Parts: sequence; C-alpha cells; structure tokens
Amino acid sequence: MAAKNLKIRPLDDRVVVEPVEAEERTAGGIVLPETAKEKPQRGHVLALGPGKLLENGQRSPLAVAVGDEVIYGKYSGSDIEVDGHEVKILRESDILAKVLS
Repeated sequence: MAAKNLKIRPLDDRVVVEPVEAEERTAGGIVLPETAKEKPQRGHVLALGPGKLLENGQRSPLAVAVGDEVIYGKYSGSDIEVDGHEVKILRESDILAKVLS
C-alpha cells in the first residue's frame, strides 16, 4: 500500500506501520503452521503524524520517516483495517529500533 493512497492521517507522534509477515519456515527449513507463527514485530512506516506538541507550541520532529523499516513492541499499538489492508497505529515511543540496510 502506498503512503499517498492511505486514507488516514495519524495525529501527534503516532505512526502508521504496515506489518511485515512472519517467516513461514524456521532456519532449519521446518514449515510453521499458521497457529505457531508469532505476531509480526517488524513493519514499514506508511504515514507519520506532525510530531508531539511541546509546551512552547513547537512540534517535536519524529525520528522515523515514511518508508523506514522498524521494529516495535509485540503488543504495542492498535491494529486496524484500512482499504482491506491490516495496519498498525502506534506511538513513536513504541518503536524500538530502525532497521538499517
């Protein structure tokens, strides 16, 4: 899903992330059934809010950008469906790391 086609815009320091599906095979080549797969904890940033509003009226810039691959907490954020795609809305503080290429 392209960020321009996304029909939601997050507020404040929230980020919209499209989860990356978990691997279907283990490192040893064993195929995992659907019930054994873990919730994805990686995803691609699709949209950003304007940043947290500070007491002085300025907005704090976000440390991630659209297109970044990120790792987030297992149970963080809210899962929603937008135009038939599952996405997650979470606060920037729920993002644990950016994946460097």
